[in-house]
Amino acid sequence: MANVTRFLAKRLGQGVFVVWGVITAVFALRALSPTNPARLAASPDAPVERVEAIANELGLNAPIYQQYVNYVIGVAQGDLGYSYITSTPVAPQIWVRMAATMELAVFGILFALVLSIPLGVMSSTRRNELPDYVANLSSLVGVSTPNFWLGIMLVLLLSVQYNVLPTSGRPVGFLSAVGSLLALNVDPLLSWAIHMILPTVALGTYLMALMTRLTRSGMIEELGKPYVKTNQAKGLPDVLNRYKHALRNSLAPVVTVVGLQLGRLIGGSVVIESVFAWPGIGSLFIRAVNTADWPIIQGVLIVVGIAYVIVNIGVDVVYAQLDPRVGVS
Repeated sequence: MANVTRFLAKRLGQGVFVVWGVITAVFALRALSPTNPARLAASPDAPVERVEAIANELGLNAPIYQQYVNYVIGVAQGDLGYSYITSTPVAPQIWVRMAATMELAVFGILFALVLSIPLGVMSSTRRNELPDYVANLSSLVGVSTPNFWLGIMLVLLLSVQYNVLPTSGRPVGFLSAVGSLLALNVDPLLSWAIHMILPTVALGTYLMALMTRLTRSGMIEELGKPYVKTNQAKGLPDVLNRYKHALRNSLAPVVTVVGLQLGRLIGGSVVIESVFAWPGIGSLFIRAVNTADWPIIQGVLIVVGIAYVIVNIGVDVVYAQLDPRVGVS
């Protein structure tokens, strides 16, 4: 336990330095940008005096090191500044959009896990049989299919052609939908679930295919090891032997991929959010880039960087639980 605690403390310390590096890099991007934030914050026809007044108000006339110190202190206090376009605080906008993106990413991961692990185990235990061929073909198709193309095809087929599912939107969040159950109102939850199906499938199909192949290869390796054969000789049921021992020991690569992909989905689901008009952080970032709204650009990059760090620390903790040897490294 002490080794795991030291291991976690070490990872947290490293994570703090990574976050600091992200904040520094994001500040440097704005500092090196040729655009004038004060001009962006002012109206296009504002006089020079007005632009100078805004620059003083934003602290842009201070020495660059002073601007950097002030920015780091503000971020440490949760202050990400104000949007140049809407003059509203950046942090609340990002948190609302981040909730939608996290919701989509997490359920995309869950969709992939629920399908990939049983398919991978079935494929590894019934090699060169029909289930193995089906699983391999499904994973090959899933890995080869771009998620934006799949999303468009799902919309055209299930929404436009057959009108089974809605084309886009997020009428209510998951927490709000679950909260409505307390009032015995299931309509918000049903509406949320219906709108989640298409983007979840489009986002999670590639990951499902990838994890199916990883689970299959890991299980094949573990099933050939002596301890599995020893368990069989002792009369341990095949279900326990496969799922409690072999599967657990083959999950390390899957955990790594899940962690990396969750971070990628948080920061890289822009296309899926655009296809399904999902009000996530990706669409907010694209709009900020188009309008050169630097406070929002910086805030999104910092939040995504922090999310990556948190996800990787979580992966390390799970690793330490799966393999205690990790905790002493």
